[in-house]
Amino acid sequence: MSAGVIVMWAHSRSASTAFLRMMLERGDVAVLHEPFLALTEEGEVAVPAPDGGRATARSQEELLARLTELGRTRPVFVKEVVDYEYAFPRERLAALTHTFIVRDPKQTISSHYAVKPAVTCAEIGYERLYALFEVVRSAAGRVPLVIRAERLVDDPETVVRAFCAYTGLPFLPESLAWEAGERPEWRRTREWHVDASHSTGFTNHRNAYPVTVDNDTTLKSFYDHHLPFYERLVQHAF
Repeated sequence: MSAGVIVMWAHSRSASTAFLRMMLERGDVAVLHEPFLALTEEGEVAVPAPDGGRATARSQEELLARLTELGRTRPVFVKEVVDYEYAFPRERLAALTHTFIVRDPKQTISSHYAVKPAVTCAEIGYERLYALFEVVRSAAGRVPLVIRAERLVDDPETVVRAFCAYTGLPFLPESLAWEAGERPEWRRTREWHVDASHSTGFTNHRNAYPVTVDNDTTLKSFYDHHLPFYERLVQHAF
């Protein structure tokens, strides 16, 4: 298995934390949960070091350098959301393996609002995710893998096999099931990951929300804005 850094870029409420939980179950990959988000909000973030200890990154450039260093010794998986806008050096992006996950915005917008009623249109994330997709495609010289969350929960084995083939990881069928429970990786933002904490695998579960795109004008405006970017991403989806 070749070492390297694999990034899964996601908008919030996309089932990306369930995917990260599956990656934790593998046991053969260093897994990081939203380190760029933590760095932006906290000013520093601790990451695994090649010697088995922990290292602190206090800038985006330092974090990228530490991830690259760790990736020389073992595979690294990073799950990151685009609640903020990030600008990365093209040469750094080209050295990473990029994947994306997207979910129908009708469900995600309602879910996002339920956790954060003050959510802004930009924070919904599809516009930022598509812009990053285009930057990554140009920098890496190939189309990144795009996963539809709906297909992931309907046919997890096929989707995870495709992910493994794209990233160079072996497919481990036993990783598709896990014990329910909160993980230390997402404890800092636990209120966002209640469903993932209760999960034992990929399931097609849809929560019902009182405020939705269909009955709220603000959420409908978010939907209308982001739908074109979702549709562009889905054109490339597996």
